[in-house]
Amino acid sequence: MKNRLRIIFLLFVVNVCTITWIHAQELTGIWRGHFRSNNDLERLTGTEDRFSIDDRYKMEVQIAQTYNRFEAITYSYKNTEFYGKAQAVGSLNTKTKKVLLKEGKLLEVRPAYGQVCIMTCFMLYTKLGDEEYLQGTYYSKNSKDSGIDCGGGSIFLHRVVESDFHKEPFLEKKEKELLARKGQSESIKYSNPPFVNTKPPVSMKKSLPAVKTSPSSKTLENKKSAENKTGFPPPAVQKKSTVQSPESLTEQGEKTPVILGSTLPVPVPSVLQTRTNDFLKTITVNHRTIEIRIYDDGAIDNDTVSVYYDNKLIISKARLTDQAISMQIPVEPSEHPHQLVMVAENLGDIPPNTSLLVVIDGEKRYEERIISTEQKNVVVGFLYKKIE
Repeated sequence: MKNRLRIIFLLFVVNVCTITWIHAQELTGIWRGHFRSNNDLERLTGTEDRFSIDDRYKMEVQIAQTYNRFEAITYSYKNTEFYGKAQAVGSLNTKTKKVLLKEGKLLEVRPAYGQVCIMTCFMLYTKLGDEEYLQGTYYSKNSKDSGIDCGGGSIFLHRVVESDFHKEPFLEKKEKELLARKGQSESIKYSNPPFVNTKPPVSMKKSLPAVKTSPSSKTLENKKSAENKTGFPPPAVQKKSTVQSPESLTEQGEKTPVILGSTLPVPVPSVLQTRTNDFLKTITVNHRTIEIRIYDDGAIDNDTVSVYYDNKLIISKARLTDQAISMQIPVEPSEHPHQLVMVAENLGDIPPNTSLLVVIDGEKRYEERIISTEQKNVVVGFLYKKIE
């Protein structure tokens, strides 16, 4: 009997370890997208010519990951102007999902003019439904003289099935290994499953007391049902104020009166109920009024968003560009975070909907890159903390 239990235990350990190892191979495959340089002067000019110029470079990365490190091949290209292929290495922090990709040896280069640069990319892995993304920033150095800075910018990659070039041999080998390991784990999982007796002894059945629902458990159930899809309690309720909005001055029956900071709960809009609300992070601010600025993150491709703050619509179907959509919002002291929800009204010409949220809190500045789809909204929380 002891030997049988040992065998079952060993099979269980092998199964768990194998599945965990496979799950860690998040990045193995083909990633395609674009990168573009950051130039603050472009954002400040405000010229319309900016929108007619596509300054993006296309990029494909093939990755074969082993544990938290990987080897890769990168392809960078822009019409007939430039084509480059380089070896690369990188790593994945499995806890933070941060990805480092560093190009090394250049394998092929066809530049039209100027210098050739190699990139170091700092990205974050995210998954929305069945779609997977890598997005972040990069900086680059001259391939012949690392002392010459080529500048930096933003990068966005999306997992795809087929390559625009050809699948590299190292990637084909790694994918075969993964399939073999997956088949092995499935055979372990479904062969000789351990028997577990779930029936309690007869003596236990007779002695089990009846379970009664206590008032405290009902309270917890009510509190849990009030939580929305973001995973934290409903938006903070501001203290009641006697200041009325212009809508509250209209005749009765035309519009629902609104009192700024009212303790009355604001109905949750349908778009926040029918879509999943993916919580990104909570930002602690030291001012009771902050400024938000929203840009298109990447190419100007007709991304359109709506923004809700504590269930109130504050920005409606705004087209994103490299000119900021800005406004000030209050952050009153509260026990729970105020919720800013970014809603994608479309996916633009290049899916998904990508935006850059800049938060100005006095002299502090925060930047969050946001990916939203027609199935998932993105939530950012704000908490006020007085400066001591």
